[in-house]
Amino acid sequence: MIAVVDYHKGNLKSVERGLTGVGADARITDDKNDILSAHAIVLPGVGAFTDAAESMRALEQMELVYRRILDGVPFLGICLGLHLMFEGGTEHAGEKPTPGLGLLNGIVDALPKTDAQGISYKIPHVGWNTVDYVPGALDDTGARALFEGIADGEFFYFTHSFAAPQTDAAIATTTHSVTFPCAVQVGPRAFGVQFHPEKSSDAGMRLLANFAKLAD
Repeated sequence: MIAVVDYHKGNLKSVERGLTGVGADARITDDKNDILSAHAIVLPGVGAFTDAAESMRALEQMELVYRRILDGVPFLGICLGLHLMFEGGTEHAGEKPTPGLGLLNGIVDALPKTDAQGISYKIPHVGWNTVDYVPGALDDTGARALFEGIADGEFFYFTHSFAAPQTDAAIATTTHSVTFPCAVQVGPRAFGVQFHPEKSSDAGMRLLANFAKLAD
């Protein structure tokens, strides 16, 4: 069973439908026992960083998800789920960033309003864009398994105003006037993606099917 973590901040049905559509046994749940016994965990991308992190802590999900990832359970964070893998985020935060899972160093912040030449561009970033592999990233067997059958430069669907910081954990990037990590990896089987595979047609379904295989 793949647990789709429900932190009471939005509609998660599209992620569940995407997973069941590729033959996975997926279940939206806020039950700690389900998360504890799941063969894999998906943390979907719904809402704002601070709201989601505070809700996860109130529901006692944050520490549990963190421990399960460290135990090697396959994990996929989608959009906001990727952001929550980092030590903190500024979205809806006060003077200090709101703490996240802390699996990766760095603070998730708003996309800059201008590019390196000082030219403004459209934010939020909404629509289809390419996913470009970091050279050598797919040498790792886990990363290769997640992106099996997906060509370098394939298009995926994005919708976001915040982005993860540059990190050695990045296995793919996207450029929307500025370049940012769009896929990260922690350990052999924990991943985060900025794009929405459940909204990304055939390529997205292939990625979800690849992730489901990691849970077998």
